[in-house]
Amino acid sequence: MNMSMPAATPERLLLHLDWTVIRRLDGLLQGDYRTLFYGSGVDFADLREYQPGDDIRYMDWNVTARMDSPYVRQYHEDREITAWFLLDLSPSIDFGTTQSSREKRAVLIDFATVFARLLTRHGNRVGAMMFGSGSQHTVPARGGKAQTLRLINDMMKQPRMTRSQFTNLKSFFDSALNSIKRRSLVFVVSDFISEPGWERSLSLLGRRHETIAVRLCDPREEELPDIGMAIMEDAETGAQLFVDTHDVKFRKKFFADAQQREKNLDEAFRRAGVDVLQLSTEDDLVRSIVKFAKQRRQVRKK
Repeated sequence: MNMSMPAATPERLLLHLDWTVIRRLDGLLQGDYRTLFYGSGVDFADLREYQPGDDIRYMDWNVTARMDSPYVRQYHEDREITAWFLLDLSPSIDFGTTQSSREKRAVLIDFATVFARLLTRHGNRVGAMMFGSGSQHTVPARGGKAQTLRLINDMMKQPRMTRSQFTNLKSFFDSALNSIKRRSLVFVVSDFISEPGWERSLSLLGRRHETIAVRLCDPREEELPDIGMAIMEDAETGAQLFVDTHDVKFRKKFFADAQQREKNLDEAFRRAGVDVLQLSTEDDLVRSIVKFAKQRRQVRKK
């Protein structure tokens, strides 16, 4: 069900997700959402020598260089989390292919709504930056159910962008770096279809904040079905190409290129030091979140 349809309202969407997603997560995660995040405070406390298992994002490289031994920063725990959703609403987000799948935009809205509600009802604040083709809309961080409803309303009202040019995620991440002053929990929700050069900016974002890359994808972006002659359209620019999907070599080349893109993305996320939650237009949101939570807990135990 595509809840981003015009007939939906913020109240109806929140009620729908409360019954179908949030209550299920309550049962599976026992309501302990802070265990999903590292929960580092925003106030610097002390320095100590690095120990195996420490998060390298908290490494103090200046002190490490002076002491010729690795040192990490420690922070006072802060009960309140401030979370930011960096939402990519560029043209490729409006991509959806099969009757059983939804547009990536709908998945984005559902994800942001669920986590905004989970966080705000536990006394935390959430804000958002929504990025289109060269435009940006910001929702200042606040708490409460009313803030979740405002976030839903603003996401629904964001126009679909004209397909004319590639998205520039670097400028979006740079803007977030300049705007988010205090250490926060940052969800970057995007399909990461962009002009190259955004990797370093994401890395800088990951060093300053606890950053989770929420990658949106559609199965048809990775593998073409054998449906005969078809028109392929660039999700960002709108450029079209007439192709024969009966051609086995063409389908193999398409798949190989997609696999290479996957490999490049995985490497970029690894270098940036950010965890990745992958959401497909055909996957169940609850199962994807629970799987991600289990993976983070396992890493933390090591």
